[in-house]
Amino acid sequence: MRSAEIHRNNELAGILTKEDKGTYIFRYEDNYLNSPSPAISLTFPKSKQEYKNDVLFPFFFNLLAEGVNKKLQCRQLQIDEKDYFSLLLATAGTDTIGAVTVRPMNV
Repeated sequence: MRSAEIHRNNELAGILTKEDKGTYIFRYEDNYLNSPSPAISLTFPKSKQEYKNDVLFPFFFNLLAEGVNKKLQCRQLQIDEKDYFSLLLATAGTDTIGAVTVRPMNV
C-alpha cells in the first residue's frame, strides 16, 4: 500500500491511497472538512465518505503529463509508463496546472 498527501494551495486536503490489490481510495482530512476551503474538485465534494475506484481517479490522472513529455519523464525517472500512481507521486509535487499538488507519504 502506498499513500500520498493531497494539498490544495499548500493546505493538506486529504490522503490518496493505492492499496496492494490496486484499489484507489481518496478521503478528506477532518481539519480540511471543517475548514471553509472548497472541495479539491467537483468530482470530490467535501464529505466524510471515502471515494474508491479500481483505476486512478480521472481528476488525479489529469495531473499527469501526456505524449512526449510523459515518455521523457518515465525514461528519466525509470518508471513504467502504465504505473500512473508512481508517476503521479514523482511529478505532481510542484508546478501543477491547478491548486492541487501531490506529496508522497513516508509510511
